[in-house]
Amino acid sequence: MIKGVDTTFLIQVEIQEHQSHDAAVSYLQSEIVRENNQLALAPQVIAEFIHIATDPRRFERCLGMDQALAKAEFWWNAKEVKRIFPNVDSLALFHQWMEGHQLGRKRILDTMLAATYHAAGITSILSSNARDYAVFQCFDITEFSS
Repeated sequence: MIKGVDTTFLIQVEIQEHQSHDAAVSYLQSEIVRENNQLALAPQVIAEFIHIATDPRRFERCLGMDQALAKAEFWWNAKEVKRIFPNVDSLALFHQWMEGHQLGRKRILDTMLAATYHAAGITSILSSNARDYAVFQCFDITEFSS
């Protein structure tokens, strides 16, 4: 099974001070690496990861830009990662979901990611925000929260 990665999962794995760090790392090792499973990763997750991981208001020991870029490149090129890109179908689904569920501006990024994964056939997502994806009723969410 291929699991789509939400930015929250990458943050949990890479930011040691995050309260769900140990659980996320353990899951990554046991369910992805040891079981030879794959992760789906979209470019928008990479960009959001860099933005969040370098924010000193969010983390006492945030990553420097060089560190964040290096970690993002590692993830993008990891053998366990299948790169997923937005396309015409995902953009149409994004519009359909935004309008159909009457979602506002704070739901734009998650909805685009969900549409990107759904259009690529991804049915499972790793996230700490299951509620962000529940409205679409088409994903199995593995949630890591404190």
